Amino acid sequence: MSVQAPAQVQTAPVALPAVHSELVRRQTRLAWWLLLPSLLVVALVALVPLAQTVLASFTNERLASNRAVQFVGLKNYASLLTDDAFWHSIGVTVLFTILTVVFELVLGMGIALVVNSNFKGRGAMRAAMLVPWAIPTVVSAQMWRFMYHDVYGVFNDFLVVRLHVLPQNVAWIADPATSIPAIAAIDIWKTTPFMALLLLAGLQVIPTDIYEAADVDGANPVQQFISLTLPLLRPALVVALIFRTLDALRVFDVFYVIFGNRADTQTMAIYAQQTIVSFSDMGYGSAISVAIFLIIGIFVVAYVTIFKVEQS
Repeated sequence: MSVQAPAQVQTAPVALPAVHSELVRRQTRLAWWLLLPSLLVVALVALVPLAQTVLASFTNERLASNRAVQFVGLKNYASLLTDDAFWHSIGVTVLFTILTVVFELVLGMGIALVVNSNFKGRGAMRAAMLVPWAIPTVVSAQMWRFMYHDVYGVFNDFLVVRLHVLPQNVAWIADPATSIPAIAAIDIWKTTPFMALLLLAGLQVIPTDIYEAADVDGANPVQQFISLTLPLLRPALVVALIFRTLDALRVFDVFYVIFGNRADTQTMAIYAQQTIVSFSDMGYGSAISVAIFLIIGIFVVAYVTIFKVEQS
């Protein structure tokens, strides 16, 4: 005797009651009204200055000058294309960004995986790892500047006098060959905890039962990390990369403390500041600022496109 499967009954979609639709519309309006103060603050703090900067980039405006402002069109942007100092600042900034973001990602991932595991003293270690990030940038930069000193710095004492790795003292921040890696090390030491914190937050939301199932299937830790952890950590990974890349591309403080306005180590932000403040060229400096904004936007779009973060 054969048993036939029951026929599938197709049901027409049930229309939502008008009361429910009205409730959704009322909640949506309430949400927009609650968001309105924050949106106004964002508009005043961010969008208005951005619009003013874009408008100023098309003029010959001078800082603290009584000269009449004239519209010059794309002249400032055309000058950027042939400005060797600007292109050099892009190279310095991008090199610094690549060095810091790559090392911070690798080290931050390792730290996040360690503090995410269960061991005695995990809470104390999580608090201790944030100490470098909590130190103000000016203080940490000055501290590292003393350690980099070519006469009494701790690095030369350790590498030359004690370990005999180097034949003579090195001027770490004065030598163009070592200046960018040296300042990148400062940022890596300070900001890796921030990267680890963001990745740790992503690891915390991954359910542990999938790893138990992977253990039953015989997957080793490396296979679990590649097949489970990385795909599930992708949204947090993209956020961490975007945050750190944004900070690195607009870096100013640590470079200014260590190098000042030194031409061979100028970042895009320092070059824009020098153009506006030191040279009083508000129009050209605004064009540099807009170019920085566009470069940062390119990096953000590239991250989102490459990682293809899906909306849930």
